[in-house]
Amino acid sequence: MASSEIILEAVSSISQIPARDWDACANPVPDPGSLDGLDTLASSGPLGAAPTTSRQRYNPFVSHAFFSALEASNSACARTGWGPRHLLAKLDGKIAGIVPCFLKSHSQGEYVFDRGWADAYERAGGRYYPKLQASVPFTPATGPRLLIRDGVDQERIGNALAGGLMGLCDATSASSVHVTFAREAEWKFLAEHGFLQRTDQQFHWHNQGYRHFEDFLATLNSRHRKAIKRERRDALANGITIHALTGRDITEDAWDAFFAFYMETGSRKWGRPYLTRTFFSLIGENMAKDVLLIMAQRNGRWIAGAINFIGSDTLFGRNWGAIEHHPFLHFEVCYYQAIDFAIGRGLKTVEAGAQGEHKIARGYLPQTTFSAHYIADAGLRGAIDEYLRRERAYVAEAARELTEAGPFRKAADEPS
Repeated sequence: MASSEIILEAVSSISQIPARDWDACANPVPDPGSLDGLDTLASSGPLGAAPTTSRQRYNPFVSHAFFSALEASNSACARTGWGPRHLLAKLDGKIAGIVPCFLKSHSQGEYVFDRGWADAYERAGGRYYPKLQASVPFTPATGPRLLIRDGVDQERIGNALAGGLMGLCDATSASSVHVTFAREAEWKFLAEHGFLQRTDQQFHWHNQGYRHFEDFLATLNSRHRKAIKRERRDALANGITIHALTGRDITEDAWDAFFAFYMETGSRKWGRPYLTRTFFSLIGENMAKDVLLIMAQRNGRWIAGAINFIGSDTLFGRNWGAIEHHPFLHFEVCYYQAIDFAIGRGLKTVEAGAQGEHKIARGYLPQTTFSAHYIADAGLRGAIDEYLRRERAYVAEAARELTEAGPFRKAADEPS
């Protein structure tokens, strides 16, 4: 029997894709009745992870609600240089796969830096923009990028999506396609289709089955253990209290305060913050159970805060801001409170966002991140390929050295 034909289509808004279909591809939840009482899923193709449970598959950033908030709030839209071009693969008229994709006129808000490539290509007479970005806007967090529904041939749909990205590149006169913060399996899969491989690193905290924050501290050497205790104490020295808000506890007043923090810090760091105030209201309306807002208060007034998103096994730290600056408050709100929450929820990992070697002293260790890049021009592709070979070796060696210099006790260290 002949296989059904796969139809590829690009749409200019997530509103054109039913939430049920998007989420069935992005965060598939199996039918419990088909699992013989076991909540276990095995990957059916090269794009998935090892066998896992359905509760371990939820990533809030690839949900329909998150992308809808980005687009409906005009945070990610053509005017801001993020024109949606979501790629769909349809099988028998049903959406079987999706790649969240944007046609971009700049390289801002991506956290995988290619401006040097753009400058070199344009000096040589080429036109680098527009380009296609397959990612979650403004979000340097690893997650699936080839979203494929359960119950279909994963490899066949994956092949169609990979080819579709290259076809979309040609159809939009883009110079390139950049699939950033992908899972390692997708990175390898796309390399088989001619995408170039790039690595970078972040710093993540890993839960070793701790019951309390003190259990984590006991794994550190004496110097770092004492430093963290002092930082946590000093962060609250000026009458500051910390409040962890999630679900219905997050009011519009709390969002107003957090947005003020975000704007103040974002304006200093980036010049123009990416997210609008409406974005946060939409997140609060539709995703409050997935949000952890860590807020600091002094004299009855909110003074600082950090927003985190809760996955099924990972806490994703995102934006931080403050209107008062106190020693070590940033570390307490962004790093230590995140560890406390992860331990309490039994989460395996805290991803603390992009950059920041200072996180190592707080127990966050190097973690490789992966991106895949299709470059249409053969000359540019060859030059970038050679550069990336050297860069991957550098990233691997840097991660090894930083891990060895980490704060954890060695076998010869003093007992805790």
